[in-house]
Amino acid sequence: MSESSPPAAPPAAEPAPAPAAAPVRAANRSSIGLGVVALIALAALGLSGWQAYHSRQENESLRQDMARRLADTDAQSRAARVAGDQVREATREATVKLGVLESKLAESQSQQIALEALYQDLSRNRDEWAFAEIEQTLLVANQQLQLAGNVRAALIALQAADTRMQHMNRPQLVALRKAINDDIARLKAAPFVDTVGLSVRIDSLVAGVDKLPLAAESRVTAAAGAATPEAALDQATSGMDEKATAIAEGTSAWTRFWRDIWTDLRQMVRVQSVGEAGVPLIAPAQAYFLRENLKLRLLTARVALLTRDQATFRGDLKAAQDWITRYFDVGEKSVAVAQSSLVALQKSTINIELPDLSATLAALRTASPATARGSQ
Repeated sequence: MSESSPPAAPPAAEPAPAPAAAPVRAANRSSIGLGVVALIALAALGLSGWQAYHSRQENESLRQDMARRLADTDAQSRAARVAGDQVREATREATVKLGVLESKLAESQSQQIALEALYQDLSRNRDEWAFAEIEQTLLVANQQLQLAGNVRAALIALQAADTRMQHMNRPQLVALRKAINDDIARLKAAPFVDTVGLSVRIDSLVAGVDKLPLAAESRVTAAAGAATPEAALDQATSGMDEKATAIAEGTSAWTRFWRDIWTDLRQMVRVQSVGEAGVPLIAPAQAYFLRENLKLRLLTARVALLTRDQATFRGDLKAAQDWITRYFDVGEKSVAVAQSSLVALQKSTINIELPDLSATLAALRTASPATARGSQ
């Protein structure tokens, strides 16, 4: 058994594997180096990838920022274009308005120049205008005095002319003011005729003519209650009426026909007593014309009052009084009042002697600036 077993290894043979371990360590060192290199490469690759990703993120952010800024710039550009259009439109409108204002300013300047020229002309002719107004006032006073006899209106016109000359305060107006003051004194001393009051009283009489009762109407009404032939006829036929009424229900149509005829005949004939002789009987149509003619008489008297025609004024009032006495009931209060008013009107004096303003008008023509220039 010991022969067949292999011989034991000698102890000196154990250090032999040392040359094989060196390559293993060298291989391990190289693999470690390769790993380190790989790690470095991976790190470098990761770093470059991270840098690339970071760059992409920055680029994307920059791109979005640029897009946002471009969008804002585009919006601002559009707003600027709109504002520019509005500014151009406002500028165009302002130019048009400026042109209109310039034209109006030129027109205003021309009008101002014309007004200044007119004012200078008026200032040069101020005295002539004042004298023209005074002359017109005095002519109106003369017309009121001579045509209408209106002393009050003439007095007011003279006082207004004197006040105007007082404000002018010109020495050449002394003679004219003296003539006007003399006329004012004469007008104040002249008798006053209340033309308006007399005209109003005549108008009141004209308005009351339709209400005045006629004499025939009043006397017929007063005698209506007394016994008349008609009343006797009514009494004589009353029995027949009663009989006719009694048999009215049983009578025939022929009887009722004759009864109606008899009633109509009674109404066709009327007998009245006026109580006294001499009272004129007037038909309704004639009464209407009587009242209208009386109104015309009173209106003619008012026209004569305005023209200061004393004879015609009193004649028309006297005729109206005679007509009222003859045709109207003088016993009535309204008729008596109308007669008393007519008597009072007849006593009024309307034709008075009024002063003449010819001296004042002559003094005005003498003091006029036009006359002074003609004399020069």
